[in-house]
Amino acid sequence: MKQKRPSIKDIAKALNVSITTISFVLNGKGEERKISKEVIKKIEDYVEEINYRPNQVAQSLRTGKSKILVFMVEDIGNRFFAKIARIIEDIAYEKGYKVLFCSNENNDKRSRELIRVFHERQVDGFLIIPSPGIKKDIENLIKSDIPVVLADRYFEDLDVHHVVINNYAAAQNATQHLIDNGYKNIAFISIDTQQIQMKDRARGYRDAVQQAGLSPTVLELPFIEIHKPEGKNKIKALLTGSNGIDSVFFSTNYLTQASLEIIKELDPKLIYDLGIVTFDDNEFFRINTPSITAVAQPLQELGEELMRIMFKLLKKSDKEIPAIKSVLDAELLPRESSKKK
Repeated sequence: MKQKRPSIKDIAKALNVSITTISFVLNGKGEERKISKEVIKKIEDYVEEINYRPNQVAQSLRTGKSKILVFMVEDIGNRFFAKIARIIEDIAYEKGYKVLFCSNENNDKRSRELIRVFHERQVDGFLIIPSPGIKKDIENLIKSDIPVVLADRYFEDLDVHHVVINNYAAAQNATQHLIDNGYKNIAFISIDTQQIQMKDRARGYRDAVQQAGLSPTVLELPFIEIHKPEGKNKIKALLTGSNGIDSVFFSTNYLTQASLEIIKELDPKLIYDLGIVTFDDNEFFRINTPSITAVAQPLQELGEELMRIMFKLLKKSDKEIPAIKSVLDAELLPRESSKKK
């Protein structure tokens, strides 16, 4: 027969202490409520002895708070997203919150399913790196008075809290770096999407190239093709074509990593001849030979700003706060792959 789970009432009865006192201690407010250290220790020792765990569902129904947030990203295995996730997790933990992480693979169907599941479980808020077609789903969360903060990208015609970087300026600066170092035929390899962050990166690249009197060369790959033969063949065709590409600016780190393998397959010497710049830095680019020049996003600042906004929303109704739109600056880290020609 399944043993009955102990309740706060059971603990209060066993220790001859009020239910209110037990509740304050379990919520970490014992000292704040002037409960003696002896009583606090007695309660903590007893709940540990009986392995007591609060009923989270009942607690959520009583307080209206689950103390759980969701962080939905494109791919939690990607270093960029994983790093932000860790920053968010640490901040949330200090505030007494837990974070559920999930990957939407930049897929709208998957995004909607995840939003529906977590909304039904009454999480307190959503931090979302959105896939392209879920604007209506975000709107519905906001209408339900659920705190939502978007990261990395947003919808241009939706007034929503978000934290992004100045993608246009970062891409323009990175392209100008290649131009200043003597590169004339700079290709831009990106994802075939209308998402704002990629549009801004492409625009920054095009403007820098055209202002220098050079011709743009853009290859946009469908997300699902990146690691498939179709995508690899398109990259190979670009690099071996007659247009004399002497450098490449990649719009994402995973495009860079996939393409570096292709470059080495084509010709081991090619990686030393091509100028290479990537968006988003990671350890691999620092230790690669040659080391890869990268646009580094301010991950710590980004994670902290996301949580600053989220906790502001959790204190008040989302409808009471005008949309906070934070734009951060990225940093170009020049390395061996873009040295002067």
